[in-house]
Amino acid sequence: MSISSTLLRRLRPRALGAWLALAFVLLSIALTLVLVGVIERKSSEQVKSSIGSGLAEMAMQTSDKLERGMFERYREVSLIAQLRELRPDVPAAQRRAALERVQATYGYYSWIGVAGMDGRVQASARGVLEGVDVSKRPWFGNALKGIHAGDVHEAVKLVSFLPKRSEPWRFVDVAFPVVEDGAVRGVLGVHLSWEWARDVERSVMAGIARRRHVDALIVDAGGKVLLGPQDVAGKQLRLASLKAASGETRWGYLEEPWPDGKSYLVGYARGRGYGDYPGLGWTVLVRQEVNDAYAPVRQLREYGLASGVLAALLFSVAGVALARRITRPLGELAESARRIRAGSVERIEVRRGYREVRALGRTLNALVAGLVRRKRALEDLNATLEQRVVQRTQELEQALSTVTANEQRTAAILEAAQDAFIGIDMRGRVSDWNSAAETMLGWRRAEALGRDVVELIAPQRLHERTYAMLAEFFDRRDLEILGRRSERTLRTRDGHEIPVEMTTGLAGGGDGAVLTVFMHDISQRKEVERMKNEFVATVSHELRTPLTSISASLALLADGIAGDLPDDAQELVGIANASSGRLVRLIGDVLDIQKMEAGRMALQRDVQPLLPLVEDAAAAMRSFADQAGVKIACAGGADAGDLRAAIDRDRMTQVLTNLLSNAIKFSEPGTTVTTRVEANGDRVRLSVADEGSGIPEAFRGRVFQRFAQADGADSRRKGGTGLGLSICKAIVEEHGGTIGFDSREGQGTTFWVELQAKP
Repeated sequence: MSISSTLLRRLRPRALGAWLALAFVLLSIALTLVLVGVIERKSSEQVKSSIGSGLAEMAMQTSDKLERGMFERYREVSLIAQLRELRPDVPAAQRRAALERVQATYGYYSWIGVAGMDGRVQASARGVLEGVDVSKRPWFGNALKGIHAGDVHEAVKLVSFLPKRSEPWRFVDVAFPVVEDGAVRGVLGVHLSWEWARDVERSVMAGIARRRHVDALIVDAGGKVLLGPQDVAGKQLRLASLKAASGETRWGYLEEPWPDGKSYLVGYARGRGYGDYPGLGWTVLVRQEVNDAYAPVRQLREYGLASGVLAALLFSVAGVALARRITRPLGELAESARRIRAGSVERIEVRRGYREVRALGRTLNALVAGLVRRKRALEDLNATLEQRVVQRTQELEQALSTVTANEQRTAAILEAAQDAFIGIDMRGRVSDWNSAAETMLGWRRAEALGRDVVELIAPQRLHERTYAMLAEFFDRRDLEILGRRSERTLRTRDGHEIPVEMTTGLAGGGDGAVLTVFMHDISQRKEVERMKNEFVATVSHELRTPLTSISASLALLADGIAGDLPDDAQELVGIANASSGRLVRLIGDVLDIQKMEAGRMALQRDVQPLLPLVEDAAAAMRSFADQAGVKIACAGGADAGDLRAAIDRDRMTQVLTNLLSNAIKFSEPGTTVTTRVEANGDRVRLSVADEGSGIPEAFRGRVFQRFAQADGADSRRKGGTGLGLSICKAIVEEHGGTIGFDSREGQGTTFWVELQAKP
């Protein structure tokens, strides 16, 4: 044992009085430091707020002076442009003299001149740039467009006429058109020296900047520093303060890091013009390094800490004295208890001390009497304890037998099941595996138990998706396929992939929950479906070519290409022509179904208006409607022409013509089939409504099934393959839309399609 640990153990308090004294000392120190800390924190926040508000106020004052100064120049130039002495009919010398007088009134007018409508300077103060073409300069074109103030820029044509200096000349342009008899005759332009802005900044920051190490910056609307310290002058800044200044609150302060790696307390204010001067979006930033800004806060913290330590020491001395007074009666009570244990006394007598000590003495006397009574009761309990242990042991053995029987019964049921069964624990490992699973997947039970189920039976390409699905289930204890049948592909031990029909459930709860999976091999069923589809496709392709030729030939005969036929022959040709056409449509529908099942339906979707599509479909079916004596009408709201969606035009036309054909076939002569385009929230609805007899209640659940037709004689007489609506449903769903109908027997039916609206 080290010397330091030995010394620490000896110094540790042993008596209650010492512990209380230590507790009072520590609590006094802690409470004092907490109070001082809270007060210091609140004071620091107020000081920080005061400092930040002061910087924001300086930024606001600078911004206000800039905007007011620009307003004065803006108003002056506007008034100067209205002087009669500047009109084109005044001699150039007289105009030049007038401009020189104006320049003399304000020293920051570095250049002032009048340009004609051709862009050449006609007169200027001191003749500078007279005759020069300024039509390409922004101030000239902007003045003609009604923009009278331009942002800060460096001198271009004027630089050769100005004194040489270390930093480039920069100006703010103010220009107004010269108007005579209501017509623009020229443009008055003024280059306002940027030194004006520097003087404004000095007037606000003088004294404060030197005393508090404060920097002021003027930043244009694009974030470029127009005026500021050398390390940032002319640079593009991306700062939170600039973003905040562009918001609703035009001025404020915040603490933020700058590109130089330092943190600053920044006051910001964004100009928004003054009077009729619209402003150029300048932002004034007043920054101060955080260490300099918060120096008063550090001083306040140091003073608060020293005061807190002194107060804690005073409270600690008082706590030691109070602890000794509290523990003296307890020491006397402990001595009485020691004598009871030694047998010298039978009761504790407390003659002095505070109320709690006397109550403790009475409680100890009651405890001694209670201990005697409990000793007798314990002796009686020991006599019956062995009998109770035997009884509880028998009950546990009986419960264990019941649990074992239940487990054996469950195992027998799973082994007798014809479907494969797998149990998966909450770590994704196999916890159960019946003999049917051994037969199906090739792994013996002993080999499968404890293995990762994904690595064991999932195809390699599906590992990532399967792991993600299991992770989501383990996290939420919820699975989309839970309690439902679904089809999946599994990998056997020899690497073959087999399709299975799977039913998933959840047994138990907590960490002991098990995901149960029953699986049925559907390889034979899939093979039968594949052979059926190949047979249907082959037959359809082999039949379509000759049937197309037969249908075309019969159509020609019906149209009289072989001359007039006898009435009986003409009737037979008509029947044959209609039947062959129906067969061609049936084969086309079957091929479309095959494409949909094989996933080969390619859609070329483009965003386009829907009203022309509906109108074209209605026009295409108008001839068929005329033969049936039915009218077709198109309707839509005021905004129907603006409704658009991303669609494959040919496929969506197929949907509409199919719906129109059905509506016409089931409408009585003299009635109207109405198509409509309308908005439905963020979707677009296309509808086809007829005035027929409606869809029977018993048939409505099978309307979109393949080969489904109503059983009524009228429905059979109308003809059809029973595939049209099934194809329509598949096409609409491929577009991400929905299809449905509303029908009332004897009042007609409305089929509708809803698609996502596009701008």
